[in-house]
Amino acid sequence: MTISAPEATRSRRQYVTAGLASMMGTTIEWYDFFLYGTAAALIFNKIFFPAFDPLTGTLAAFATYSVGFFARPLGGIVFGHFGDKVGRKSMLIITLFLMGVPTILIGLIPSYDAIGYWAAVLLVIMRFLQGVAVGGEWGGAVLMAVEHAPDGKKGLFGSLPQAGVGPGLILASLAMSAVAALPEEDMLSWGWRIPFLASVVLLLVGWFIRIRVAESPDFEQVETTGAKVEVPAMVVLRQYPKEVLTVIGGRLAEVTWFYTVVTFSLAYATGTLSIERTVMLDATAWGAFLAMFTMPLFGVLGDRVGFKWVFLAGALGILAYSAIFFSQLQTLDTGTITLAVAIAIGVVYAAMYGPEGGLFSAQFPPEVRYSGISIAVQVSGAVGGGLAPIVATSLLAYGGGDPHYIVWYLSTLGVVAVVSAIFMHGPSRFSVAVPGQQSVQP
Repeated sequence: MTISAPEATRSRRQYVTAGLASMMGTTIEWYDFFLYGTAAALIFNKIFFPAFDPLTGTLAAFATYSVGFFARPLGGIVFGHFGDKVGRKSMLIITLFLMGVPTILIGLIPSYDAIGYWAAVLLVIMRFLQGVAVGGEWGGAVLMAVEHAPDGKKGLFGSLPQAGVGPGLILASLAMSAVAALPEEDMLSWGWRIPFLASVVLLLVGWFIRIRVAESPDFEQVETTGAKVEVPAMVVLRQYPKEVLTVIGGRLAEVTWFYTVVTFSLAYATGTLSIERTVMLDATAWGAFLAMFTMPLFGVLGDRVGFKWVFLAGALGILAYSAIFFSQLQTLDTGTITLAVAIAIGVVYAAMYGPEGGLFSAQFPPEVRYSGISIAVQVSGAVGGGLAPIVATSLLAYGGGDPHYIVWYLSTLGVVAVVSAIFMHGPSRFSVAVPGQQSVQP
């Protein structure tokens, strides 16, 4: 199926603006999301669940953390529907505010000591709204980058929103590292609130960036040709069930790996191994810094050799590196720990996440693409990311403090991702012809 691009030739400035806006907007939204995950691992059990013992309090904090993931499919369905019917750009602006405002409000929630369990209730509501926003954000950011991209560079442009995760994680890690350096009493009373309140600045910057981006040319062409469908989600589930399942299977391993490394490992290292929290936060920042560069490289590599082969290599990396990762943490050596987290995020994770934009968007046609990738990605995100810290914490307890069951858990999902990648389509199935260029048919 070939869809002609709009008649007006897109300029280099439009390409670059769309790519950078997708990356920078994603950075801001993921700062908010990661900030919550870090606080859940280190602080929220003491602020909002002090009546529980430390392990139960951590599980309760992770449970509120998981609410955001289970809200993602709803966000994917709602924003996917309107993204296919109304446009990509307007949905990205809405999701930005839906993410930023609850983050600011989290910084204003009174503690358990002040209002009791109502504090946890308010926390869950804000987390739910964050999850809805992220559920709609990823698909729109990826499509604005990929659908604006020139022919032969969809992997590079599709990796830019993914690369935005690195700066978001760095900012969140540095903010929480600064807070963690405060005296315990100051950190728990007022210090932890500052990174959440500071999100107001990022929210305004993100709005300024995204308001300047033109609408996706693919969506404009769908409007011109009258190719819109009434209920995109129903079309996706009826006509593209195989594509939905392969994306879910592939993403499940990637998102579980990431949140096991970034969120669970933080609690495991500080709680079980007695590693200083600043060591893990700094290691995470280094891994995210590396990923800023490796994700675009893996996107470019996907343009050269095929997105699914790069993704498949990352899935094999989970199989090869899971056991090594935990053994490196157990050395208690700062340099070894930093190397472990850097490889886990900057190489294994980046190899899967970098080419996902080009790979997953290639599975669905433009008229249902926002809905297709959002539903599949956010369902897997809810199951994988939402349950990763809880499952890993439970498996750690079942193994008596030994993470070998977690290694088997991750390896099993790695095998599922390998099989899923093999059955995915190449990028030419739903190609878009750029004026002056010839589309390649499958």
